[in-house]
Amino acid sequence: MAKQEWKPGNMLYPLPAVMVSVADKEGNSNIITVAWTGTVCTNPPMLSISVRPERYSYAMIKETKEFVVNLTTEKLAYATDYCGVRSGREVDKFKEMHLTPEQGSQVVAPMIKESPVNIECKVKEVLELGSHHMFLAEVVAVHVEETYMNEKNKFELSKAKPIVYSHGEYYGLGKLLGNFGYSVRKKQTGYKTKYRKK
Repeated sequence: MAKQEWKPGNMLYPLPAVMVSVADKEGNSNIITVAWTGTVCTNPPMLSISVRPERYSYAMIKETKEFVVNLTTEKLAYATDYCGVRSGREVDKFKEMHLTPEQGSQVVAPMIKESPVNIECKVKEVLELGSHHMFLAEVVAVHVEETYMNEKNKFELSKAKPIVYSHGEYYGLGKLLGNFGYSVRKKQTGYKTKYRKK
């Protein structure tokens, strides 16, 4: 199989497409769509988002050092795209997309009620890397929609139909291929067959 060599660029795809909600100290709020986001640390729980300094929400995050990451779904795909291409300087994205601001427990920035998962974050460090500045933040609270809790009290995000972003396109997730560790896990059916009494 032949491969082409391209100039250095961001080819780490797909990525979660999240809506990040922010607010300034005067109570003005906004939503931006971010694909440059990821898990940083388990203990303490931390994540990062990377934002261009010219974005309207950048100054809000810099001022309050707080934001909320809201996971997106197929139902929220249109709003996710809209919040990524329209500026909060021109429109009220909550109003235009019929999204409901909801107060969290730890930060001033509002959560998006329609999102199945809201992650409240407090910025610990800002890395000015170039075109984007990375906000390293500690997760201070997580809110999940009870609709997606199963009978064993396990959260099933897949039922919310989350979406991902890849090269300017949004995709739903496909079928389940396996659970973490399935490649080395012993097959229970084989075990029972081998050792069952005759």
